[in-house]
Amino acid sequence: MPRRPTDLPRRPTGWTLALGIALPVGAATTLALPATLAAAVDAALGHRPDSGAFVRLALVLGVAAAADATAAAAAPACSAEATAALRGRLVRHLLALGAGGRLRHGPPPGDLAARLLGSAGDAGGRLPAVLGAATALLTSAGAIVGLGLLSPWLALAFFAGVVPGVVLIRLFLREAGPVFARYQEVQADLAARLGGALTGLRSIHAAGAEQREAARVLAPLPDLSAAGHALWAAQRRTAWQATLLIAVVEVAVLATAGALLADGTKTPGALAPGALAAAAGWAALGAGLFEQVEGLVAVVHARAGQARADELLAVRPAEPGLTALPAGGYGEVVLRGVVVRDGDRVLLGPLDLTIPGGRTVALVGRSGSGKSLLAALPGRLRDPDEGAVLIDGVPVDALAPSELRHAVGYAFARPALIGRTVRDALAGAGPAEAAAARADGFLQRLPRGWDTPLDELRLSGGELQRLGLARLLAQPARVVVLDDATSGLDLATEYLVTEALDRATLGRTRLVVAHRAGVAARADLVAWLDAGRLRALAPHATLLADPDYRATLSDTALQTAAA
Repeated sequence: MPRRPTDLPRRPTGWTLALGIALPVGAATTLALPATLAAAVDAALGHRPDSGAFVRLALVLGVAAAADATAAAAAPACSAEATAALRGRLVRHLLALGAGGRLRHGPPPGDLAARLLGSAGDAGGRLPAVLGAATALLTSAGAIVGLGLLSPWLALAFFAGVVPGVVLIRLFLREAGPVFARYQEVQADLAARLGGALTGLRSIHAAGAEQREAARVLAPLPDLSAAGHALWAAQRRTAWQATLLIAVVEVAVLATAGALLADGTKTPGALAPGALAAAAGWAALGAGLFEQVEGLVAVVHARAGQARADELLAVRPAEPGLTALPAGGYGEVVLRGVVVRDGDRVLLGPLDLTIPGGRTVALVGRSGSGKSLLAALPGRLRDPDEGAVLIDGVPVDALAPSELRHAVGYAFARPALIGRTVRDALAGAGPAEAAAARADGFLQRLPRGWDTPLDELRLSGGELQRLGLARLLAQPARVVVLDDATSGLDLATEYLVTEALDRATLGRTRLVVAHRAGVAARADLVAWLDAGRLRALAPHATLLADPDYRATLSDTALQTAAA
């Protein structure tokens, strides 16, 4: 199977290569420093004449400084690049999952935002953290080898502290990993609650429920505090234990080196004065592994963040089809045994419905009856859990994505404007389409007209709907879906726009989510939905005799006249 765009490996960048080179070079020069320092000390004291010792020492110090400076600059740049790449990958993946409703049982929007911002940021530091920890491990191993080359007794003295150090690190990783994962989960819960509160801010103010809502949003804070304190406690405990262990190890190595130095140069295995300096340096480098608490915390953070990002990336998008629609079709839409669920609750269906090609069908029903859910099915904005949806005899899940986008056009109550300018957002619509949607008047009043940046727009709901309708008119779709697309228009403007839509979409199949009797009356047929089931499929005039049907429409004048 060919890889999806989100699965493609990321090529190493210049900063990544710089970090990958600087860290091992820095480790090598750091390991060489005690030996070159020892040679310089012996040369200065006259024990071993070596005219090049000071040059080598200066060279090692210079290379070490350059490597450290490069690593210090490359690590944050590498983290930033990795974070940006992961966020871009997650965004593309989430947008792909949105088709077909693959995320309907997934995390709420606030949790998704927390994963995109917080978890991806933590995961972005994974490479520098892992490289740093690995470099520290290799440096410590090299230091132990250096001690062994000076004297096997020095290596044995150091190894006395290795076993408890390794146990200390494993215990910290085992304890801190789940704690930080819990910390991120509570952060996501808090973000989800805050996102919900911001969405309903006007309702909260109108009900005077600010205090109650604040208490609800902040309810996870005690759990967040507990997780944070547990992480800090583990870090603090490991830090002081590591500090004590390092002190013991260094004292043991230096005491052994001092004893070997005191034996004198005639005793086999005795150390020269310069070797004592080398032993001190390598002992500090070897024990430095146990000081990497902050580095280990960074690794834990990165692993937890990557795990939360991987949970989203593991949700696979719907497989795209490859089929094209037959030429000359009229946009017949057929729903066979369609069922849509939310967990165990059935939202729509079982439903069998045929919408003849070239006809207009109004979807009528009370709030929550499944109108918008049904309207989402032809364009795969939501996939059914059971059954099949076909256009001109072809299942929509077998259609190539580009074919489906050309076959089904949508206009919504709150259309999203995509692009940099109004011209971009209208996606091919020109002055004729803008005039038909009655959008040309306010477009001419914009500061830069069609080239006005979207972030400078201040549009009413009706103006936004008219832009969405203009964009729809430019699309030669077989099936046109209007999901509450004229609800923000006054009656006069709605009539004019509807007339233009009728002319522009003549001969195409139209599904119209309707609340007003006038919209239903202009349709060829009305699909009357009740609690997710199809109660009737008939002309509006036929259904008007049923008082339950009249009650689903918002026209109070009609209901009064009928009474």
